[in-house]
Amino acid sequence: MSEESPTPGPSSDADSDARSRWTAERTTFQRVYDVVTTLSSYETVSEIAEQAACSTDGARDALTQLVEMDIVETRGSRPAEYRRNEAYFRWKRIEDLARDHTPSELRTQIDELIEEDETLQERFDAPSPAAVSPSEFEDVDHEAIHDRWDALNRWRSIRHDIEVLQQAAHRAEQRRDTSDTASA
Repeated sequence: MSEESPTPGPSSDADSDARSRWTAERTTFQRVYDVVTTLSSYETVSEIAEQAACSTDGARDALTQLVEMDIVETRGSRPAEYRRNEAYFRWKRIEDLARDHTPSELRTQIDELIEEDETLQERFDAPSPAAVSPSEFEDVDHEAIHDRWDALNRWRSIRHDIEVLQQAAHRAEQRRDTSDTASA
């Protein structure tokens, strides 16, 4: 079992009752889904089966279905390895936002994030997080380094969120236009 991808269900001895409930209340497919959707690096069927508390054949069957659904991607064949398909989860996030919010609500969120992005550009005197000079971290105390690092991570998240929200706003507008056309 990889240390980078903890089991979604509880795994310590103290939590064995909770893990037993997770195993009893979820099907093999659901447990494999729970495990594989946390994986950012590739793992083998046997590693996933161990984390999902199921047989290798059960994990393989579930993974085959998840690959067909584009939820999981695979590489290699001996042994095959699997991880979550980031593109699927990005698409799902965009669809959820477009369904749950109006284009106007999404544009408001975008505008707020753009303002925060501009503030960070001024703070770091750089057009993007990648352009921040390493000198920003020289000759400052430990706490200042953490504050700046947190701000850079926030800035990266803002940039990502702006992209996702822009796509969601576009999708919400398409949904609205389709709905308007259908009701006309």
